[in-house]
Amino acid sequence: MTFDEARAAFPVLERLAYLNAGSMGPLSRGTAEAMRTRLYDDLERGRGGGAYIEEMLRLRADVRAALAALIGVEPQQLALTSSTTDGCNIVLAGLGLGPEDEIVTTDAEHFGLAGPLHTSGARVRVARLGDGDPVGAILGEVSARTRLLALSHVAWTSGNSLSPLELKRETGLPVLVDGAQSVGAIEVDAAPFDFYTVSGQKWLCGPDATGALYVADPDRLHVARPTYFSQSSFEPGGAFTPTEGAARFDSGWIAVPSLAGLEVALRQAPDWRFERVLAASERCRALLAEHFDVVTAPGQSGLVSFRADTPAALVARAAERGVVIREIPGTGLVRVSCGYWTSDGDLERLLDALV
Repeated sequence: MTFDEARAAFPVLERLAYLNAGSMGPLSRGTAEAMRTRLYDDLERGRGGGAYIEEMLRLRADVRAALAALIGVEPQQLALTSSTTDGCNIVLAGLGLGPEDEIVTTDAEHFGLAGPLHTSGARVRVARLGDGDPVGAILGEVSARTRLLALSHVAWTSGNSLSPLELKRETGLPVLVDGAQSVGAIEVDAAPFDFYTVSGQKWLCGPDATGALYVADPDRLHVARPTYFSQSSFEPGGAFTPTEGAARFDSGWIAVPSLAGLEVALRQAPDWRFERVLAASERCRALLAEHFDVVTAPGQSGLVSFRADTPAALVARAAERGVVIREIPGTGLVRVSCGYWTSDGDLERLLDALV
């Protein structure tokens, strides 16, 4: 697949410089057509019967296998979820932590992780990152009571890596990684970690409310939020035998059209995507640095963030000119998302809209 072919799969790019995959990735024709076909199958044939259930289970298995391969783990270690927030909640509810336990996180986390941390029952210690070394700041909060490190692979605010692998090696502690801004934007090997969440609708360009959770050892995490998929058999009072592997943590039904769309989105991404994302983001960073204070370091991911005096007004002005970016509320930052589909023309439109 050439770059032009890959770009042509996304009709929105014919109209807009779409630079917001960190929030929601663009939908391709193939993804939308797969969803529409399944939806009309449901309309005409109904949503029941052996063939329907078999097809639903096949799609779940295929999507599970494709997502597992993408992050370098085994399918039996992957649960299907509705979001990274969903995955964080599954882990933190299942760990059974109490007030004597501590979790170390950072002040750069999205509420999708921070909210579940707050309700986990543990004491949460927050590393203040500032502009310094994130590893040092996080290690400075680790104590004898620390039971979990919980942090993003790539900060949703700055676009900078928080070096979770280095932290895992330094501490040996269990690590929960929020992969919302990493999976699909950079190459990910989740195997060294204990838990790793995946968003389907961002950099993977899948349908809304799709995602996954990697669990290194499913038998060591309690099923605190059971769904029908959690059990292989159950008793009238609710006691159940857990499903084998991480499928016991599947967060529930995912619409068949969404499964079909995500399957296509995962299959159509080109092999060269990560190299292209990095090249586009480096080009974006260089262009923006001529006019703005860019807070994203070189060689990071697909996100590039910069400081602005009036972020909301700048984003609105860009939108009027057909350029889709976003502000990060409360930070003074504007964020640009560069995907494998981002062209030099998109970046030129961005710069024209901003300056």
